[in-house]
Amino acid sequence: MTALDVRMASVVEPRARFRDLVASEWLKLWSLRSTGWTLLLSALAVVAFNAGTAWDHYRYWFQYDAESQAGFVKQGMALWDAFTGNAQLVLILCSAAMGAVAVVGEYGSGLIRTTFAAVPARSSVMWAKVLVVAAVQTLFGAVVAAGSFWSTQAILGVRGAGLPISHPGALRLVVASALLAPVCALAGMALGALLRQSALSIVGSVVLLLLVPSVLSDRRHLTAVLAHATPLHAWRRLVPSGFDEVLYPWTAGAAWLVYGLWALGAAGVTVLAVRRRDQ
Repeated sequence: MTALDVRMASVVEPRARFRDLVASEWLKLWSLRSTGWTLLLSALAVVAFNAGTAWDHYRYWFQYDAESQAGFVKQGMALWDAFTGNAQLVLILCSAAMGAVAVVGEYGSGLIRTTFAAVPARSSVMWAKVLVVAAVQTLFGAVVAAGSFWSTQAILGVRGAGLPISHPGALRLVVASALLAPVCALAGMALGALLRQSALSIVGSVVLLLLVPSVLSDRRHLTAVLAHATPLHAWRRLVPSGFDEVLYPWTAGAAWLVYGLWALGAAGVTVLAVRRRDQ
């Protein structure tokens, strides 16, 4: 064996660092033009739904009698406009779809084979992808929730009905609405890792995050418990709704726990699905 052979044999390719994997996933996500446009259009749609509801109350304010106007202000009903149910549905759909595409898109293009060939540690690759998607969606949710609160309260503030962020329940509404985005995005990623088809993953996200929770009734104990275990009902528990009388009440702490368990469970499924199956 020559000296050149010895030197070449001693060269060992360094193991990929996790921060390099995170940087790689960040570049892959933002290299797609659709990422920025999707986030922008989704944010505008969510804020528009909320601002539109506040605008309706502003526009028809003087058609209410004095007692109704006073009740609107006293009961803090401006918070109901800060993040409406329609906006929440749009947020769930957009975030879940983006999470699913973040995984499925790489399988569809075949890039996942190159990625795993370069970095055989599949778990590290997927954890980096989970971290990047969760960070982007958390920032997206924060911008959307804060923008919705500011715009709606500014509109209603002209009529003297707007509320500050220090109002009881206001900060919790903003935080719960913001964190709903990464929770649903991670759920979409988990379905994408399992199904590996864009259409199926998006339809599965709609069924899992919207249809199933919608058909679970709060009028029976079993279905109420199952409903409480979904992000949709957890969000409804955390935000002011004006309907405090429920047959099977539960705490805000339990709703936050549902958020955490869904996020951790979805991240775990995303990683394990790749480890147990070929690309």
